[in-house]
Amino acid sequence: MKYHFVKRSENGKTGSIPVTYSEKDTCPESCPWKGNGCYAESWPVALHWNRVAEKGGSLAALCRSIEALPENQLWRHNVAGDLPGINEDINARALRKIVRANVGKMGYTYTHKKTARALNLARRATRAGFAVNVSCDSVDEVDAMMARGLLCAVVMPSSAPRRAITPRGNIIEQCPATYDKSEITCADCKLCARINRKVAVGFPAHGARYRSINLKLERINHAN
Repeated sequence: MKYHFVKRSENGKTGSIPVTYSEKDTCPESCPWKGNGCYAESWPVALHWNRVAEKGGSLAALCRSIEALPENQLWRHNVAGDLPGINEDINARALRKIVRANVGKMGYTYTHKKTARALNLARRATRAGFAVNVSCDSVDEVDAMMARGLLCAVVMPSSAPRRAITPRGNIIEQCPATYDKSEITCADCKLCARINRKVAVGFPAHGARYRSINLKLERINHAN
C-alpha cells in the first residue's frame, strides 16, 4: 500500500496544512459514493489520487513525515482514500503505526469502512488521539454511530441548514468552510479533529454533481 504526503496543501478548503492520499484500493465497495458522486474522483483531487499507486511512498515514509510535524500540528489523513487495508478490511498494524506517529499532533480522517471490526478500530484510534470520523450517509446512521461512541461526519442535501437535529436529538453542525469559504478553512476550524466533540459534522452536497447527490440522498433516506 502506498501513500502520498503533502507537507503544505494548496487546497482552499483545508488551508495550508499537511495532507495525505492513500491508494484507491483502500476505499470500500460499500461506499455509496464510489463511482457515483465521490468528490475525489473529480478534478483536481483525482489528478493527485490517480498517481499514488505508482508514485506514492511507503507506510514507513508516511509515518516519518507525520512524526516530523511540529507539536500540535493539524493534519488531514486522506484527502482521498480510506484507512489502510483493501476494501472493507483495515490493516490494524498499519493503522497503529499511523496513530503512534500522530502522538502530539492533531491528525484526523474519515472512513466509510463500517464492519464491527472497522468501527472498533476507529474508536480505538480516536481514543488514542487520532480522530477517525465515520462517514455517514443519513441522519439515522449518525444516530446509530454516535450511540456507539463514534465521531461522525455526514453528507447532507445542498439545502441543509447550518445546524440540524437528528431524530434522536443529536446535533449536526455544518462544516464552516462550506458556507464561509472566504474566511474559514480546516486550519482555522479544527472541528473534525476534536476527539471529544459531541456533534456530527455535516457536509452539504456541492460541486458539479450536487443535484445527483441530492437525489441519491433522497433515496437513501427513503430506504431508511
